[in-house]
Amino acid sequence: MTLKRFLAPLRWSVINTFLLPRTFARTGQFGDGREAAAAEYVLANARRGDVDDVLDAMDRFAYDKTFLISVGDEKGALLDTAVKRAETRLALELGTYCGYGALRIARAAPTAKVFSVEWAQANADIARRIWAHAGVDDRITCVVGMIGNGGHTLQALEDHGFAPGTLDLLFLDHVKSAYLSDLHSIMERGWLHPGSIVVADNVKIPGAPKYREYMRQQQGRTFDTIEHNTHGEYQTVVRDLMLESVVLP
Repeated sequence: MTLKRFLAPLRWSVINTFLLPRTFARTGQFGDGREAAAAEYVLANARRGDVDDVLDAMDRFAYDKTFLISVGDEKGALLDTAVKRAETRLALELGTYCGYGALRIARAAPTAKVFSVEWAQANADIARRIWAHAGVDDRITCVVGMIGNGGHTLQALEDHGFAPGTLDLLFLDHVKSAYLSDLHSIMERGWLHPGSIVVADNVKIPGAPKYREYMRQQQGRTFDTIEHNTHGEYQTVVRDLMLESVVLP
């Protein structure tokens, strides 16, 4: 696996990922069918009702078949730790993609309710298929929309029970330029509470500089932030940052 991780950035599926940014920005997918193929691979190769095996299958697909932009196994372990540290009962993920991140959250917090916001209907459908195969679709809900759509998605989440002081874990893994504005929208609703944890992926690659600067400015005031030096998804060459920020009293 070490050699695979080292050579991963040279694979065509990785290179193609960076050649098709407009396709992804328009559809939420890369246009080569990899997302649907990932779901088919999981359904064919992972044991039904086994969350661990489903996650392992998604990792194998990303290493051996076609690169995915899920949080991945290395950074996923950091997410797992944050979920447990937050004693998560209610979690919100922004950016569902194929459902990997929400699945890790659900595994790390077996009694939590997990909500994931995804703007691309096709991705939502794929994620739901994978969650159902893993047997956790009764605990994970995908809300199709985006936080910055005039309050419609925020209202939908409130209809699902989001209220002041109820959100234990927020995972940001969507459009990087929206990290800060979406965090502010959630803070304005008062959903976070002292001890809530906000985890942000890809802060270095492709990067969320305004979000990182905000967390540096708020260090010791609103948040206590740890910057985890890690790698980009499914390889050990390109460096990345994952920020873990605890809400202070």
